[in-house]
Amino acid sequence: MISNSTKEFQNKVLSKMTFTPFFMGTHTIYKNENKPELGYFIKYSREDYYDFGIGNYTISSNFSLSFDHTEELMRFGTVYTGETKFKIDNNNVSSFSPSSFFTVEKKLKGTQYWEKGKHLHGSEITIYKKYFDEVIKPNFPNTIDFDSFITNYTYSYLPLEIAFIIQQLRSLSESRSLTPIYLESKILECIAIIYNELYFSQENAFTNQLNYGKIKIGKDRYITLTASDANSLKKAYDILTKEACNPPTIKSLSKMVFLNEQKLKAGFLSKYHMTISEYTDSIRMSIAENLLSTTELSVDEISKIIGYNYSSNFVKRFKDVHKKTPLVFRKIKK
Repeated sequence: MISNSTKEFQNKVLSKMTFTPFFMGTHTIYKNENKPELGYFIKYSREDYYDFGIGNYTISSNFSLSFDHTEELMRFGTVYTGETKFKIDNNNVSSFSPSSFFTVEKKLKGTQYWEKGKHLHGSEITIYKKYFDEVIKPNFPNTIDFDSFITNYTYSYLPLEIAFIIQQLRSLSESRSLTPIYLESKILECIAIIYNELYFSQENAFTNQLNYGKIKIGKDRYITLTASDANSLKKAYDILTKEACNPPTIKSLSKMVFLNEQKLKAGFLSKYHMTISEYTDSIRMSIAENLLSTTELSVDEISKIIGYNYSSNFVKRFKDVHKKTPLVFRKIKK
């Protein structure tokens, strides 16, 4: 069983849960009247533009559902209870535990799994690209669009203001006083908050939440690189490129790029496939090759230019790299 759209996916899941829709005027409630203990799912919707869903239910049987969605949408909300298990193509994430979340989906493909007896409780807002194309962009052309975000990545984060808005919407729903116009005003407010977060924070939380992969530290320890870490590694790379002949110590470089020494060393090796010393050494050897080929400078002079205190150390290192001494290299190149 494969779902080809978010709406179809949702309907199939609710059917598997034995829920029947009941239209209540401003919203639809899905439930099993014969088994009220299974809970409910409430959906407010402006068709093809956005949805607001509130779920508080228990899974009645084991099932899974595959999906291959071509649509683009933005989803954010909070899972209060329950773990979601899934397998997304080209993504190593396999579960989602209770927390706030934000994601932009595009051409999402994979499979989701449900286990009998598991209880899930949460609320989420879904905004479809059509709403951005037909409502947001024509009226607010300089606000966010879907290209502002990495697609198919779940940020474990929401601005507190949005979390409070979702709580407020849930509360109004419970008192049966959530109106369509009020819901849309709050969805627009959420978009405005996300826009401010992206463009008026020096290092916005969405960017810093990006997962840039795991790196190995020690025998069996792995840590996650954030976007901020990746930026620090790039700064370290640039500093070392510029100062290769007189590189800072690991301790000094760590302070310069605001990254601890352990993560700096492991992250650099993982990202650039060589240690920091191997990288600076490769630049020094490259400079030496150029000077040997284009100048009459002595080996001793060249060794000092590229940062070796003793020419013998330079000769030894050069020979290790080129399998010949600097003088032999010079003769061959001329």
